[in-house]
Amino acid sequence: MTQRTDIYTSPLVERNASKEMAELFSADTKFRTWRRIWLELAKAEQKLGLKITNAQIKEMAANLDNIDYAKASEFERKFRHDVMAHVHTFGLVAPKAAPIIHLGATSCTIGDNADLIILREGLQILAGKVACLLDRLGSFAKQYKSMPTLGFTHYQPAQLTTVGKRATLWAYEFAMDLAELERRIDTLPFRGIKGTTGTQASFLALFNGNHNKVKKLDQMVAKAFGFKSSCIVTGQTYPRKLDTLMINAIAGVAQSAHKMCNDIRLLANLKELEEPFEKSQIGSSAMAYKRNPMRCERVTGLSRLVLSLATSPAMTASEQWLERTLDDSSNRRVTLAEAFLATDGILEILINIASGLVVYPKVIAAHVMAELPFMATEEILMEGVKAGGNRQDLHERIRVHSHDAAAQVKMHGKENDLIARLQADPAFAKVNLRAALDPKRYIGRAPQQVDEFLAAAVAPVRRKYKQQLNKKVELKV
Repeated sequence: MTQRTDIYTSPLVERNASKEMAELFSADTKFRTWRRIWLELAKAEQKLGLKITNAQIKEMAANLDNIDYAKASEFERKFRHDVMAHVHTFGLVAPKAAPIIHLGATSCTIGDNADLIILREGLQILAGKVACLLDRLGSFAKQYKSMPTLGFTHYQPAQLTTVGKRATLWAYEFAMDLAELERRIDTLPFRGIKGTTGTQASFLALFNGNHNKVKKLDQMVAKAFGFKSSCIVTGQTYPRKLDTLMINAIAGVAQSAHKMCNDIRLLANLKELEEPFEKSQIGSSAMAYKRNPMRCERVTGLSRLVLSLATSPAMTASEQWLERTLDDSSNRRVTLAEAFLATDGILEILINIASGLVVYPKVIAAHVMAELPFMATEEILMEGVKAGGNRQDLHERIRVHSHDAAAQVKMHGKENDLIARLQADPAFAKVNLRAALDPKRYIGRAPQQVDEFLAAAVAPVRRKYKQQLNKKVELKV
């Protein structure tokens, strides 16, 4: 499809989100879902005894996708009401059913339930992509589970960890995000067939005061769309707190994404780790040598967007008056779709990144060895005591030599010569200093922790989402 150049179009669709997510939040999906709800409502009403014919049901079913958008726009300009515009548009192609379309319903019976259907599917798409990302990060963690690397606290060199163990820190946050997405999917209720202010008065009138039939109608339509339950009570809308819970769940993905990509950006500066970089990719229009972490930068930018969008549903939920107010509508049309589209784009990029991370072992090893002499001093001290030395005397000697070596590094730009200084000190003559410099002596249980994490957190995801794990992502731009 040719891109429009004369009007604003969303970069979320053009540059980031997948086709499936963009289609999910399209007008086609929304209005076809409206028609499916009208159909299921009519079918349930017929089964419960209302005078709705098989011919009317058949006519509605045959025209679910036969939408005349020009006619719908004409009706909306006339009525200033989108749902009624589509009621009349549907009635034109299903004239036999026209008298019973939307029978007993209010706009939110259709719009809100459709939103929940679409949002649930959006959560399912995101869950599958988080699972795919976990699979890729799990493979990366396993490959590099034993490669020592500097740990950092306060962005200052700290005790050693491994490249793979660090990846599990990213993956663990996404595993928590996936659990939260699954919780939202599993517990999301249908708004249900509740009527104008949630009292079901219109349906009680239709069924001549039969409360059981009204309750059954609610259950039947919810079941038709695969919901385990309906909201126990509602006003005119479903509780807008549900939007908050869903968007908070996907904002969690954005938080994890931002942290992971900031880490990669920091490591890229150290030349230890890089995101994929294509053969003909240009890092800078001026500085031809640059390999900018543009994928990670795009993720952090989109993540901030999602985090900012997450504030709107919370404010909307708190702003609703009594049984409902309409100041939610214009906001929700933008924030819900954009939050899902942006998070989908984030995950598309992350899967691409995690599938092609580039590790530079020699740079990592050089950084380790530049700091390891300082980190090894405690073990050297213990070995010196075992060899007959005085703990306090050895400690003082190490302190002096360490400060002198640090001065060589910081003030003169020279290599860390602490080990050479200790070797020249007779007090350490019986200590095997070179053995103390084996980095694997300082990574603790990092390799085992990787294996344990993969077994506990990644393996179950791989089993559950095995159909979604072969996803390949090519960035749009």
